[in-house]
Amino acid sequence: MQHFPVFLDMDHARVVIGGGGEIALAKLRLLLKTRAEITLCAAQFDPEIEALRPRVTLVRRPLLGCDLHGARLVYAATGDADQDARIAGLGRRAGVLVNIVDNLEASDFITPAIVDRAPLVIAIGTEGAAPVLARKIKAQLEAALPASLGVLARIGKGFRQMAEALPMGAARRNFWAEYYDTSGPRALEAGGEAQVQQTLDDLLAKHLVQKAPEGWVDFVSAGPGDPDLMTLKARKLLDRADVVIYDRLVSPEILELARREAQMISVGKEGFGPSTPQAEIHRLMIDHAAQGAHVVRLKGGDASVFGRLDEETEALDRADIRWTVVPGVTAASAAAASIGQSLTARGRNQTLRLVTAHDVKGYADQDWRALAAPGAITAIYMGKRAARFVQGRLLMHGAQAQMPVTLVENASRTDQRIVASTLAQLPEDAAALPGPVIILLGLAARSASQIPVLQEQAQ
Repeated sequence: MQHFPVFLDMDHARVVIGGGGEIALAKLRLLLKTRAEITLCAAQFDPEIEALRPRVTLVRRPLLGCDLHGARLVYAATGDADQDARIAGLGRRAGVLVNIVDNLEASDFITPAIVDRAPLVIAIGTEGAAPVLARKIKAQLEAALPASLGVLARIGKGFRQMAEALPMGAARRNFWAEYYDTSGPRALEAGGEAQVQQTLDDLLAKHLVQKAPEGWVDFVSAGPGDPDLMTLKARKLLDRADVVIYDRLVSPEILELARREAQMISVGKEGFGPSTPQAEIHRLMIDHAAQGAHVVRLKGGDASVFGRLDEETEALDRADIRWTVVPGVTAASAAAASIGQSLTARGRNQTLRLVTAHDVKGYADQDWRALAAPGAITAIYMGKRAARFVQGRLLMHGAQAQMPVTLVENASRTDQRIVASTLAQLPEDAAALPGPVIILLGLAARSASQIPVLQEQAQ
């Protein structure tokens, strides 16, 4: 992120625009939505700008350094590169933030596309990379957000001090969620602003007598890494959580979907490496839920596949804590999809095995003869460090050295990598991959033209 989004207080702030034509007018239209004191400096002005006096001050000469005294922002909007550069120099010497219209590299800030439902304001920026995309998103939001939303936000803003009678956290969020989701819109449609004010009073009285919210835990499946592969339910719960207790393999892009106010707790585990004790994970879930928090236990892939789900739900049962499970896409499915293969196929395999290469005691033992059988398909989780052990056991039980093996690193993520290998080459290829890997035994990738990812052929 090169440009950090902030909302400046523009109440009576001085803004100066160098320019008096169409370029200046385009910026002026947006600034007129604020309470800023706006001055334009130019030898002459378009008639539409002239008509805006006395709301704006017009200085009929080029911008000078003295015009910037006490200014917060200055726009160089003359359309002349030399004049705009001169204005930018004056602004920087005066310590004023500078925007040169259509010159991202030379500007101190950029003006985003804006959806205005005052006091609700949505700013959309693309770092200057795709203005057309920003306008498209703006149009979609304009169509999706009713104009009445601004009225509800304005009335709600005036009621915030009254709502402070509710405890911080879930109780207060539940009050505002009910207001904006159901009660407020219905009241506005039925009786206008006066009805909304009465509804807020009634709603506050209702929530004040409600018992403190009971905490609970949602086991949410994050999927293999791509946020688009999360279920809608998973995304909604993550957005509402008070506390998020997440695994090591949950991608940063998915963690970004959590509320900014949520407490984020990493409980990373790594095979044969540093790990958070399971008892500590149980304690964290129970302690936060017992305090009334909505806890999301965020697990990579599908929560029920090698996620120690039973141990954690049993711990919650013993503590009398409510819980639910939200299923998701497991990494084996994402890995198979990435190579254009099905995990099951008529005439090839009637069974599919999902196995872990190690457990709490070390390398995990399997039905190696079944895994080595011709046509068998197996997805091995957490198998990178156990690759040589797996290779040895399979060869001992009749597997062919040329059995096709595909390794998928960071399945579904932008840095996904596919390595076409064989059982003979498996340990060397697995050791060369730094990220988490799913090993697909018995599956070879389809042709590279069908796979929109990097494919490497083992040598």
